[in-house]
Amino acid sequence: MGEKMLMKGNEAIAEAAIRAGCRFYFGYPITPQSEISHYMARKMPEVNGTFIQAESEVAAINMVYGAASAGARVLTTSSSPGISLKQEGLSYIAGAELPAVIVNIVRSGPGLGGILPAQGDYFQAVKGGGHGDYKMVVLAPASVQEAYELTVEAFNIADRYRIASMIMGDGTLGQMMEVVEFRDEEDNKVYEKPWAATGTKLLRDHNVITSIYIDPVTLEKHNLNLQAKYKKISENETRVEVYNCDDADIIVAAYGTVARIVKNVIKTAEKEGIKVGLIRPVSLWPFPEKAFQKYADVPKAFLTVEMSAGQMVEDVRLSLNGRNEVHFYGRMGGMIPAQSEILDKIREILREAK
Repeated sequence: MGEKMLMKGNEAIAEAAIRAGCRFYFGYPITPQSEISHYMARKMPEVNGTFIQAESEVAAINMVYGAASAGARVLTTSSSPGISLKQEGLSYIAGAELPAVIVNIVRSGPGLGGILPAQGDYFQAVKGGGHGDYKMVVLAPASVQEAYELTVEAFNIADRYRIASMIMGDGTLGQMMEVVEFRDEEDNKVYEKPWAATGTKLLRDHNVITSIYIDPVTLEKHNLNLQAKYKKISENETRVEVYNCDDADIIVAAYGTVARIVKNVIKTAEKEGIKVGLIRPVSLWPFPEKAFQKYADVPKAFLTVEMSAGQMVEDVRLSLNGRNEVHFYGRMGGMIPAQSEILDKIREILREAK
């Protein structure tokens, strides 16, 4: 590792993208992620990169489509309502198998909502918020350091599989400041892109970037190829943190900012003789179902804690497939679950489980 810097989560993501070789950024300002745009506007000219504040989120995602088609490493960032506007373009990017990185610093909703943190975009991210059968890799950092590291990895994954990768944080992660230790040199994988539309100079046949397949037989074959790729990604790119789960009385599932709170709950619960484990999905898709299956029979119950009405809880239940009881506790509207609230819920569950 190399230099250390005190940075906001948003700034760390932007710096990570530049270090990962991103030289094209297209976006539109929206809180609580605007610092990413500010940082890129200042820094991209220094690295001979391109920064464009598009006229809208719809324009930005289609600029991403164009730059990715030419083989560039490209980034766009936004927050919840802006990501919604990008959904059609994301489906086109998936259909054309283009590598790109998208950042969603989630705010509360629905509708315009508020600028405070939330996790209500989980379904949109992991189930494919746009039309058609497609997936994105979705990575959920829980610290500013991890925001940096996962952003670099998101670019590598995107190029490795020709897929869109999303960094999904929340308003707290984007605004909080922590020390980040950067590597002296990034592990930027260099992937040949013979498919890219870079101009032929009469040396090869024309490349065509498209997601339009009119013939149903051809389109089905394309979809089957996509599903095979998604299966391969699930086998190779699942990321999870398992903490304190052996012989746990209860295992909590949480990601992002909420997982940080749960780690403090674990310390407090231990003083009361309650052993709490944590399974933290780092990749929201592919979802780390094997980690839940491994510990399915260990605790008296599972508890999923989210800043939503209960979205990841469905994937936890699917992973356990009825082998254990799954409870849920959530806050919405920009409210963050307090340690005391989570601990009260744990006590209640364990009392009922006796």
